[in-house]
Amino acid sequence: MCSIIGYLGLSQAAPIIVKGLKRMEYRGYDSVGVATFSNNQILVRKGVGKVIEVNKTVRLDELSGTVGIGHTRWATHGMVTDTNAHPHPSSSGEIAIVHNGIIENHEELKRELQQKGYTFKSQTDSEVIANLLQHHYDKTRDVKQSMIHTVADLKGDYAFVAVFEDGTLSAARLHEPLIIGIGKQGYFISSDVLGFVEHTDEVIYLDNREFVIINTVGIQIFDFDANPVQHQITKVSKEFADVYKGEYAHFTLKEISEQPTTIVNAGNNTKLELDLATDFIRHAKTLYITGSGTSYNAALVAKFLFSKYAKIKIEPIISSEAHFSPDIFEQQSILIALSQSGESADVLEAVNIAKKSGAKIISIVNIMTSSLAHLSSISIGLGCGPEIGVAATKSFTAQLAILYKIVDKICQGALGLDLAKVSEAVKKSLSDDSKIQEVAKKLKDVSDIYVLGRGIHYPIASESSLKLKELTYIHAEGLPGGELKHGPLALMDSNTYVIMLNPNDSTYSDTLTSAREIKARGAKVIGISDKPSDVYDHWIEIPQMSESMYPLVEIIPIQLLAYYAAVEKDTDPDYPRNLAKSVTVK
Repeated sequence: MCSIIGYLGLSQAAPIIVKGLKRMEYRGYDSVGVATFSNNQILVRKGVGKVIEVNKTVRLDELSGTVGIGHTRWATHGMVTDTNAHPHPSSSGEIAIVHNGIIENHEELKRELQQKGYTFKSQTDSEVIANLLQHHYDKTRDVKQSMIHTVADLKGDYAFVAVFEDGTLSAARLHEPLIIGIGKQGYFISSDVLGFVEHTDEVIYLDNREFVIINTVGIQIFDFDANPVQHQITKVSKEFADVYKGEYAHFTLKEISEQPTTIVNAGNNTKLELDLATDFIRHAKTLYITGSGTSYNAALVAKFLFSKYAKIKIEPIISSEAHFSPDIFEQQSILIALSQSGESADVLEAVNIAKKSGAKIISIVNIMTSSLAHLSSISIGLGCGPEIGVAATKSFTAQLAILYKIVDKICQGALGLDLAKVSEAVKKSLSDDSKIQEVAKKLKDVSDIYVLGRGIHYPIASESSLKLKELTYIHAEGLPGGELKHGPLALMDSNTYVIMLNPNDSTYSDTLTSAREIKARGAKVIGISDKPSDVYDHWIEIPQMSESMYPLVEIIPIQLLAYYAAVEKDTDPDYPRNLAKSVTVK
């Protein structure tokens, strides 16, 4: 869950790397560092904090040299300290590396290298790569041979970029993303096209178990067995170059505000795949759906839609739990995998388990060049553009929109899907958020928030609590409305706020009764509904919809509420503490 980047070319490397790291900071932002090759030595500067902060302190972008590597970190091994920040130089300083992923056998390798005289300064697993490369380079003085022997020794999932004492860049990939950019002024290698897309749209996607050597002569790609590999150059969409907040204070608010468009456009760039996936699902022997975090909440909505409208049973699986139930999948079954990035480690593991059992994979993903898309039989694109805010917003409703489209096709329109009407309703909810801002001020010093929903609204209650936790750091819990009296009612008092998802549909009366039970215990009630009630201390109005369509609309005020509450608490809604956008480690 880190961003890594390397550059070799005609321009000064450090300014390019720093700008690339800033664009990829959503992948990790505990610490940052840059190393460049200049005057036959490797220079390293790094520190704790976000890119702008560290650059202001140590002037990362003033390092000299036309070859360099950079990194932003999301800590896994070792505390967030200057020493644990990347890049990590080898003992001799002849090699420096940046790394994303986990080295499973790092302790064993570290002991062996220490016995051979190599020293370590950090608590990270990553530093092992630098000294292991150095060990093999000391024996061979050859970059290619050093890489071959190093990747043979490493166990785990990783991507790393190394700069050598002769100015060569080399990088390897195993189950973590790594992309080469080919520009007129130089070569790039990064965990994300956002790191360099403003410089070139021509890329090569490294496959698993491949490494690359880049120097002034050009690029050479090999597999881990040292066989040369040829790749075609691919052009990436220029939409990824447009990653700017514009008039918005934060990416999160910008992305919330884009949903009237992204909901309607969801899946439009892969209509053929959507039709094919629908046919596959219609004839599936057994059907599963998996995701993590927000994507799992979308999977729960899918369960309701498929069972009620398409009359198809579908079993949602939390991706991180698939490892513990590997026998659930079978031949002729289909697994629908949901992911924004397509690089989430837990989702990829669930997909690989399902594939080994003979299941076909249908992915719904925003990044069509991702690992998940490559693993899938069919891949449907969200088409919602880059989502930089760590908390998923527009990607969630885009996932839902595609699931709605699939169900509507299966039940031949019985769902009554009208995404244009949904879009107008979302636009209306976004047009006047003054009441939401008022309520957000009330939440500033609250310690506990509960979100209740019944039926199809319960998954939205779960997603709402996740948004509140991610953005405000307030303890929030999503509950099925009927479970209130089976325990949670004991928690209701005058210091508690409860959000009721209560549109005027078949769940309305029962949910209103629960609201009265809560109010009787002194808790404050926030109603999200198209119908007012005296039981609500605060009423946030949503447009009236058909029952099945409410999830796409009722999540919008919650996203805004979480955003504005975060602003009130002076937390950064784009980069919540301890979290990263693409969870590429287990």
